[in-house]
Amino acid sequence: MAKDVIIFTDGDDTAYHALSVACKELDLHPLRASRGNPTPLTGDRLIRAVVDAPRDPVVVMVDDRGDKDKGIGERALEDLVTSPELHVLGVIAVASNTHPVKGVMVDGSITNASSLVSTAVDKAGDPTQNSVLHGDTVDVLNREKFPIVGLGDPGKMQGKDSIERGVPITKEALEEILRRSGYHGR
Repeated sequence: MAKDVIIFTDGDDTAYHALSVACKELDLHPLRASRGNPTPLTGDRLIRAVVDAPRDPVVVMVDDRGDKDKGIGERALEDLVTSPELHVLGVIAVASNTHPVKGVMVDGSITNASSLVSTAVDKAGDPTQNSVLHGDTVDVLNREKFPIVGLGDPGKMQGKDSIERGVPITKEALEEILRRSGYHGR
């Protein structure tokens, strides 16, 4: 049976700590081996780590470290979304200030006020005027069919998503992926 996966397009330390707090509360498994800026493992090695994870859904981080071209994080992302060993529940597309990038159409975003909007958000978590989220590790997602939820900079957003506050915005983005994917546990 394929492992259920949520992909998170950020990998820095702050994002990992925010993700860990949210995953603990939601009973998700954050894949520590995927943490890094840029992504430390190839797609094949990430897939192996997901398959070997003790439980799922597994949350996997991918990061291009601001590379506007297809970097290691996006190459790993392509491998993850096409692997028959994984069932991608959705992607949390994290906004960045990297330009020029094509970006990705989101199904919705969680703002820095913890509101669900139909448009994209910027790195600060403020809503934008369109549905294209600009990030350094998202361009390869435009042909995928699973839910894509936009998010500002996890663990930050002017302190509104801090660990001290319980990372409510990151948590809400994960919950939105679970809702949109129809995941109800096994």
